[in-house]
Amino acid sequence: MADRTPPLSVEELQRLVASGEIDTVVLAFPDMQGRLQGKRFAAPFFLDDVLQHGTEGCNYLLAVDTEMNTVDGYAMSSWERGYGDFAMHPDLSTLRRVPWNAGTALLMADLAWNDGSPVVAAPRQILRRQLERLAEHGFTAQVGTELEFIVFKDTYEQAWDANYRGLTPANQYNIDYSVLGTGRIEPLLRRIRNEMAVAGLTVESAKGECNPGQHEIAFRYDDALVTCDQHAVYKTGAKEIASQEGVSLTFMAKYNEREGNSCHIHLSLGDGDGGNAMAGSASDPGGMSEVMRYFLAGQLAALRDFSLLYAPNINSYKRFQPGSFAPTAVAWGYDNRTCALRVVGHGRSMRFENRLPGGDVNPYLAVAGLVAAGLYGIEHKLELPDACAGNAYSGDYAHVPTNLREAAELWENSPIAKAAFGDEVVAHYRNMARVELEAFDAAVTDWELRRSFERL
Repeated sequence: MADRTPPLSVEELQRLVASGEIDTVVLAFPDMQGRLQGKRFAAPFFLDDVLQHGTEGCNYLLAVDTEMNTVDGYAMSSWERGYGDFAMHPDLSTLRRVPWNAGTALLMADLAWNDGSPVVAAPRQILRRQLERLAEHGFTAQVGTELEFIVFKDTYEQAWDANYRGLTPANQYNIDYSVLGTGRIEPLLRRIRNEMAVAGLTVESAKGECNPGQHEIAFRYDDALVTCDQHAVYKTGAKEIASQEGVSLTFMAKYNEREGNSCHIHLSLGDGDGGNAMAGSASDPGGMSEVMRYFLAGQLAALRDFSLLYAPNINSYKRFQPGSFAPTAVAWGYDNRTCALRVVGHGRSMRFENRLPGGDVNPYLAVAGLVAAGLYGIEHKLELPDACAGNAYSGDYAHVPTNLREAAELWENSPIAKAAFGDEVVAHYRNMARVELEAFDAAVTDWELRRSFERL
């Protein structure tokens, strides 16, 4: 990874703490769902103690379900192992102000065991490992994520009390690219944009989307790990800002039967000279370098096996419907939004977009999957098949997994996944899927009640 100036230096933090402008420092790490978990420290204590020595957190934080219930099946943490601690080491390059919380700074942590060895199943460490492998080939990954959300006029507490039914969206109709539609909630969007800029993110734009109340705020691409950290900060901050404004927003992949929340991920490769390794010459097919063709072929080869990383929840698979702008076909095309993989740009902007992930994706795992798949293509010099020039929904292509159970089985039995990530990581996230499936299989849904209570 290239050296970079953090949004906030330690010296600046010390000055802000001394002046009383900063009184709280949050040290956090992404959990299996990509949510930030950690502690809030009194700022003087952070500077005097945590800055140099780190802190500890219960290792059950990577061995629970979405609702934080302890569950079985994880090798790293269990009742039998006593639910001990792992160490949280501050990554000072991620230090930033978070203006939506007064007097607060935040930074990310890397997780390690007490002997100093990394917690290999931690999402941030999984991505770090794949980026190290990529660096061995002389490349860096530049990544941008496009994260959609739906805004409701109800508070989070009101939504909970209503069982998330009958909520009022912030817009009543399709406002895709509508300036009027975004203007309706511009105070919220403006606050998110401006406060993310203070937190060190480079804001590009905001636009309306198709589902009532649906919006997207876009940020400039950056080094892969930086983008994933920013994604996690943004996702947490947007929810906190919405709550402060008396509204709520959701990033869930498929809130209703209309358009879901996507999180398209763009990736390009940097070479050792600061150029784009994916950009070919004018004589190369489609302007793509040989490296890009290998890398893209690897995406196709591993896409089904790695779907668990791109679509990690039961709800994720509800997005994959024909004609929905969410992909169903394992295909690639030039600027073709019907394909799972879309090649866009030219020259220095040459890149590809993976359209599988939804708003619920853990960016660290998804980007790790993209890098690992690309390396598989490079190392095996895979041949890229012809581009899809038409409607991939109706083409003769392999199908994206249709449910979490299928994706988990593909992941568990994938030699590509085991070679890239190791048995421990494969088993850990296979168990995550098992836990979700067992919980869902035991649940009685509203759909069942409506169809069965009286009529059956």
